[in-house]
This record gives sequence, structure tokens and C-alpha cells, in this order.
Amino acid sequence: MTGFSHYRTAFWAIATREVLRFVHQRERFIAALVRPLVWLLVFAAGFRAALGLSITPPYQTYITYETYIVPGLCGMILLFNGMQSSLSLVYDREMGSMRLLLTAPLPRWFLLFSKLCGATFIGILQCYAFLGIAAVFGITLPPLGYVAVFPALLLAGLMLGALGLALSSFIKQLENFAGVMNFVIFPMFFLSSALYPLWKMAESSELLHDICAANPFTYAVELIRFALYQQMNLAAFAWTSLAMICFLALAMWGYDPSRSKSS
Repeated sequence: MTGFSHYRTAFWAIATREVLRFVHQRERFIAALVRPLVWLLVFAAGFRAALGLSITPPYQTYITYETYIVPGLCGMILLFNGMQSSLSLVYDREMGSMRLLLTAPLPRWFLLFSKLCGATFIGILQCYAFLGIAAVFGITLPPLGYVAVFPALLLAGLMLGALGLALSSFIKQLENFAGVMNFVIFPMFFLSSALYPLWKMAESSELLHDICAANPFTYAVELIRFALYQQMNLAAFAWTSLAMICFLALAMWGYDPSRSKSS
């Protein structure tokens, strides 16, 4: 029981530290909502007339473009939040506090997973804030969908946060992180089903369709999309889970002290 108490205390302390850091950075919360709201209220208005949407699962009728991109914008929030949290890891490593954390008498995977859970919780809160603002502007979803989407947001957030952890383990200086983010965030977001259905991509280019279909962010978005309509997309769930495991394993390997010493 004593050992379990140590784990519980450490998990609570690390996760709470992430939340408190976020609370003291109000501009981070505002920035997290500005990006998706600009897409929702500005870009979507221009694309609405130009982009026709056929009836495809999980939708049972024709929908507006604004409704279609809501799941993708939730994914955008989780993606940026995961990278922002990983940026703090690089900063902590430069300041030395990261070294203190990883030398705690607990398994390194548990320490990193605790930080990942704290960051994911923040991302989920941001997503629900965005969904609430979208509802104010008339983009409503099935009432039970707001509850059913929670597990999907959790899994997607863990997967994208694990990707950020993996990237941060290979970045030695804070200045290099911005460039890596540009080579990861924007390709992952735009080469996915977040803004356009995959069948629209296929009409433009089969190569683009194949790239989007291989993008793990696509499956995270589709998992959220189906969950909002209380449906389960088994393929999206399986691929998102597999991607999370792979990214988390890569992060554990990247933060392995024996690898750091050998390099």
C-alpha cells in the first residue's frame, strides 16, 4: 500500500504541476481557442459554398462545413497542446528541473506518463471550452455526444501528447523546437481529414489521399468525429491506440539514461 501511495502522490504532484502551469499562463488558453475559432468562424464561411459534402458516416443527413470541421478543430487543439507541453519539457531540461524530475525514485515511464496525463487533461478542457463556444454560435451536436466524446478526446490527447514527448526527447535546444513543430504540426493537420473528407482528397490526388490515410492524426480526428455522434469507429480506435503505444515507446527510449550517456 505504501508503494501505491508513492505512485499516487507522484502522479498527483506532476499532473497538478502541469495544470497550475497552464492556469498561470492565461494567454496560452486564449491562444488555444483563437486558432480553431478563426478556422470555424472565418475560413469555414468562405469554404461553405465552395465545398460540397455528401452524406457519409457518421452523418445521417447533409451538414454544413462548419459542423464537419468541428472534430478536426478539436484535434487541432489537442495537437497544439501536446506540442506546447513538450516545449515545456525542453525548457525544463535546459533549466535543470527536468533532471530533478527524472531522477526521482520511480520508474521513468511512470513520471513521463504522469506528465502526459496532466497535459492531456488540459487539452480536453480546452476542447470542451471550444465546443461550448461553437454551440453559442449555433453549431450544436447531439447532447449525449458531448459525453461520449470524452474517451475519444482522452485517447487522441494521449496519442498526440506522446508524439510531443517523443519529439522532445531528441531536441537538445529550445531554439530547435519551433522548426520541428512546423515540420510536424502543419503537415499532420493539413494532410488529414480534419478540414476535408478523404474522398475529396482522392478527387484531387490519389497520392494525397494515401498520405492522409496513413496519417495517425486522421484516425484521431475520425475517432472524435464518430464519438460526437455516439458511434464507434473501430479502425480509428485501433490505429490511434497503436500510434499512442509506438510514440510512447519511442519517448521512453529517447529519455533512456543509458542512451543519453552513450550519445
